[in-house]
Amino acid sequence: MSRAAKATLVASVLASAFTVWGVHFLQNQEHENMYQGVLRDDERRKEKLKRREEEFKESQRKRELYERFQTVTTNKDVQGGA
Repeated sequence: MSRAAKATLVASVLASAFTVWGVHFLQNQEHENMYQGVLRDDERRKEKLKRREEEFKESQRKRELYERFQTVTTNKDVQGGA
C-alpha cells in the first residue's frame, strides 16, 4: 500500500470518527436542553398553581368579607319565593 493510500485511509478514518463523535455530542447536548425545558415547564406549572391558589384564597377572603355586609341570595331562594 502506498503512502498516499495510507494517508487517505487514516484521514478517512479520522474524519469518520470525528463525525460520529460530533453527532453523538450534539445529540447529548440536545437531550440535555430538552430535559432542562421539562424542568422549566415543571417550575412554571408549580408557580402557576401557587399563584392560582393564592388568588383563590384571596377570592374566598373577599367573598367572606362581602357576605358579612351584604345578603347573598341563590337561584333557589329567588325561584322558591316567586
